[in-house]
Amino acid sequence: MSKGTVHKEDIGTAFVCTIKDGNGKIIDVSDATTKEISFLKPSGAKVTKDASFTTDGKDGKIEWITDLVTDLDECGIWKIQGFVVIPTGEWHTTKHSFPVEDNID
Repeated sequence: MSKGTVHKEDIGTAFVCTIKDGNGKIIDVSDATTKEISFLKPSGAKVTKDASFTTDGKDGKIEWITDLVTDLDECGIWKIQGFVVIPTGEWHTTKHSFPVEDNID
């Protein structure tokens, strides 16, 4: 998840998800064939982004970094969830919510 305050149209904000099993143990995802982070906007629109490893994947972390002003285009409460496919299965992270604040124009 992003750390700090997130604002509409921010570029360079990193969203990090950690993949864990049902017991809370971090899963090595270094051999993942699919790495995605999905966002649910306040309007209800879903956007899925291709993620990359934060390090090497052995720590279970994937990330996506905003790179366009249109990536965070709505103010309000967003939801985030990570997803990976590895040879031993498919895993989703817990869903989290975060606010996107408006700017002074």
